[in-house]
Amino acid sequence: MDESSLAKRAQQPVNLTKPVAEAELRASDAGRDRIAEILREALAVGRLDAEEHSERIDLVYRAKTMGELEPLVRDLPVEGGAPGPRPAAAAYAAEPGGALPDQNMVAIFSASTRKGRWRVPSRINAVAVFGSVEIDLTEGLFQQQQVRINVTAIFGSVEIRVPENVTLRSNGSGVLGAFEVETHESVEPDAPVVLVNGYAVLGSVEARAKRGKWLRDLRDDLRGVRRAWQEQRRDERRSLHEHRRDERRERHARWHGDHRD
Repeated sequence: MDESSLAKRAQQPVNLTKPVAEAELRASDAGRDRIAEILREALAVGRLDAEEHSERIDLVYRAKTMGELEPLVRDLPVEGGAPGPRPAAAAYAAEPGGALPDQNMVAIFSASTRKGRWRVPSRINAVAVFGSVEIDLTEGLFQQQQVRINVTAIFGSVEIRVPENVTLRSNGSGVLGAFEVETHESVEPDAPVVLVNGYAVLGSVEARAKRGKWLRDLRDDLRGVRRAWQEQRRDERRSLHEHRRDERRERHARWHGDHRD
């Protein structure tokens, strides 16, 4: 191609109104949630096993276009019909005010904590630089099934706690640091899914399910019973020791009395 042809092509206006193929459209959070819902139902009815479901969910949240999302459910029919969009579960429907904004937690030479009763958004961004971030979801109100937590720990720490009835997954790494997520699969098919992504550089990221209160109470009760039993055994041994000591003293006193007579 000569220089004159290149010049003519450069002078041609770019057609910004040309339609984009559906497969090239950028994927939205709503689109990812729709695909994740189909995968969840496929897991619930046995079309996917836990490993396949985990692999596809990971690809869902890595996808950037609709063309990357649709193949993940191409072989999965909607229960009772053909594949297609599905409404999200009513238990996680957004409130009339709209979706919650992202929660950003930043700790630079400081600490940031979120716990107690709070509405959990679909995305949480946590950054700890020479600081610490604590995210406690054990009393949180989940308004959607998928919650994504993006973490960055540089010479800092991020600690995440989720309820035992929530599915916990991760996709992160540690660079001279620790990225420790105790993955957990809930037995409830409708349980929220918390996905922890990110990295730790000379820092630490820890996420795990928190032991339920009733389990803590049971554990404390068992400790109390064990402690009471140990104290009872100690008292019994002390009483037996004192009884034998008194018997020895009594025999000794009788022996001296007989010899004096």
